[in-house]
Amino acid sequence: MSTEVSYNEYAVKAMEQLAKGAFLTTAHDGKKNTMTIGWGTLGFSWGKPVFMIMVRQSRFSYQLIENSNEFTVSIPFKDMKQALALCGSKSGRNLDKFKAAGLTANPGKKIATPVIADCGLHYECKVVYKQTMTSAQLAPAHQTAWYADGDYHTLYFGEIQATYID
Repeated sequence: MSTEVSYNEYAVKAMEQLAKGAFLTTAHDGKKNTMTIGWGTLGFSWGKPVFMIMVRQSRFSYQLIENSNEFTVSIPFKDMKQALALCGSKSGRNLDKFKAAGLTANPGKKIATPVIADCGLHYECKVVYKQTMTSAQLAPAHQTAWYADGDYHTLYFGEIQATYID
């Protein structure tokens, strides 16, 4: 059972939890993956609510988003530290993280990508803009701290199609 809510109704709680970890889920062509994210932005752009996420090009989720142009973000409202730790340290290329972390995927309401069942707050998003980071546009301190190896993020701006709690 889920209840639809406004995209910003739980914004403070969502951003506080995001800093501790949330699940980014992607799916395409029968494959699904979830990974832990700690960076993102919830906002309003182009006249619509959006969730901006960042995915490194080396990640398995990158290819899934590139092919599907959609993603979900599930914000835990309960203790899911062990699942977040596993999903943030293992690759979906080599492991079914849902099975390994004891997670269940529930179908999305408005998009094909699933959400994490019994997690808390869910955002279903369709990509409306993406931009790959470049060193020329990045502050030198961030280049040194986060991208010394050149594995840049692609920023995905997802128009929020549905927001709900379970």
